[in-house]
Amino acid sequence: MSGRRLTWPQRLALAAPYLWLAVFFAAPFAIIVRLSFSQSVLAQPPYAPQFDFGAGLADVLERVREFTVDNYALFFSDALYVQSYVSSLRIALLSTALALAIAYPMALAMSRAPARLKPALILLAIAPFWTSFLIRVYAWIAILKDEGFLNAALKGLGVIDAPLQIFATEAAVVIGIAYSYLPFMVLPIFNALDRQDRSLVEAALDLGASRASAFWTVTFPLSLPGVFAGALLVFIPAVGEFVIPDLLGGSDTLTIGRTLWNEFFANRDWPVAAAAAILLLAVLVAPLIFFERAQMRAEGRR
Repeated sequence: MSGRRLTWPQRLALAAPYLWLAVFFAAPFAIIVRLSFSQSVLAQPPYAPQFDFGAGLADVLERVREFTVDNYALFFSDALYVQSYVSSLRIALLSTALALAIAYPMALAMSRAPARLKPALILLAIAPFWTSFLIRVYAWIAILKDEGFLNAALKGLGVIDAPLQIFATEAAVVIGIAYSYLPFMVLPIFNALDRQDRSLVEAALDLGASRASAFWTVTFPLSLPGVFAGALLVFIPAVGEFVIPDLLGGSDTLTIGRTLWNEFFANRDWPVAAAAAILLLAVLVAPLIFFERAQMRAEGRR
């Protein structure tokens, strides 16, 4: 490439994403980190900073000697927080698996449809986003309640005699999350399937492979980047989900989102809540790094 200098509009265009990340991610993250090392107090706001750089160097040095990570240590000593994280990860994994089981056949059918129908099918896949998120969750309350549409339909068909106890359980939360984030799973898988070279499957069939064998040895492996991308788009927000567990789950449904809400607004322990948010981010960074490295290895093999 030549040594041509960038113009000011080009520099501004390149700087815009970094400025966006600095303002809307780095700065809030720094505030939460600082808050996580603060001390909880009965005041407004309900925390005292660990370091007050406006109080002078002597005060800062004194605070350094008193520095603790008790807010973080609490999560490894209190079973409630450990259970909240484990329960959130379990619900997120189950929801991601359910969304994948539903989304993959949908995406495969969309990718095999005639070209003139694909735009309409994509539109239908994202149609749930045209309505409010809360309205869609409340609709599942009407469906899953003991006297809801599902139990009424099953009793009308003679399948069950007593109502199924689905509402206010972990199963209801899994169903709600899988439904709410289903488009995020469908679209990446569809994109990966739609870009595949159909001649590879035809070659496998010509070499004697069955359609099932051709799918598992050709189609599915080539769609894995879309599967991983969709799984991350569902799993990451599902771990920290608050609204769906609060509306569809029972009082015994533990999630880190509900725990964070209680710490912030019920207990007013902002430092502990901030530490919980930082630990949650640390948990979610691991699959992102794994996916990024897998993508780089895949690109290197091409």
